[in-house]
Amino acid sequence: MKEVLGKIDHHLFEEIIHKNCGSPRAEVSVGAQFGVDVSVVDLPGGMVMAATSDPLSLIPSLGLEESAWLSVHLMANDMATTGFAPMYAQFVLNLPATFSKADFEVYWNYIHVFCADMGTAITGGHTGFIEGQNSTIAGGGTFSTIAPKSQILTSILARPGNTILVTKQCATSSAAILAMSFPETVKNKLGNESFQKASELFYETSSLKEALVAVGTEHQHTDITAMHDVTEGGVLGAIYEMASASGCGALIHNNKLPMGHTQNEVCSFFELDPRHCVGAGSMIITCEKGTDSAVIARLKKEGIACSAVGEIQEKEQGIHIIEDGEQKKLIYMEEDPYWAAFFKAYKEGWK
Repeated sequence: MKEVLGKIDHHLFEEIIHKNCGSPRAEVSVGAQFGVDVSVVDLPGGMVMAATSDPLSLIPSLGLEESAWLSVHLMANDMATTGFAPMYAQFVLNLPATFSKADFEVYWNYIHVFCADMGTAITGGHTGFIEGQNSTIAGGGTFSTIAPKSQILTSILARPGNTILVTKQCATSSAAILAMSFPETVKNKLGNESFQKASELFYETSSLKEALVAVGTEHQHTDITAMHDVTEGGVLGAIYEMASASGCGALIHNNKLPMGHTQNEVCSFFELDPRHCVGAGSMIITCEKGTDSAVIARLKKEGIACSAVGEIQEKEQGIHIIEDGEQKKLIYMEEDPYWAAFFKAYKEGWK
């Protein structure tokens, strides 16, 4: 069996996980599904609890602050798709036995600070040190929030006729993390200025702000129908997932996808297509037809770039992309090419 890096592919998810999710409970209104960022459990009084889980990052080549940022904000990006910030957090830390107390204190303090900045309370978890632990994954976490059911969004709510929006640019997190992981090589090949610009992209990997701006502080903007954050599979993978989760088709205009010069430059050097690789920091947003200009304008007012890239269609029309004037079926990539590029560079000794 071919070794696959990154998230489990969706066929394996459907075969093994989706059919075996413990006891069915009537109050679980949104459970484990392909392309869905959060679960939703109904509570009394018209309220719900939304929850999401993700691995925690501990990447020595990035640093402790940057690893903590990814640990907190990649989970927060999932919760952001509901239109709400996370309220509560649980963390399970499986740390290397060689991880010093001083480094642990620094790492945890950053997790505390980043959660506090979002208004998120850390309510518990587990912390341990594991012999032989040398992965860049240091455990996992869960964020949850409680909100009115009528205001909670999920990625299953896109509908035919909706406009598809993408915030920021493709491959922001891929470009930043690859450059910061192999700084000497990137500086030598692309120049110091390109390295600096790629590194500056790192703290744009949160999409919480655009989600909250999109729906409004009082959730007054009812033109937003669904949101899905961009992770593995990139912008095109995220659009495919949202359309599939919503039981819809989609038409994407390739020439409208937002491309950044720095992201393109770094991705080209690592032989990656920026449309298909990890793009944390971008959010896929669908809105009612004819409201895209208003959504783009309110995001722009807050300094957030946003582009209209396509339309949600009926399921029977399938999921397609128009490239060079030709409409083609969009092929979903089961494995994000970012991982292969990262480990190839690592094995070849890039510094």
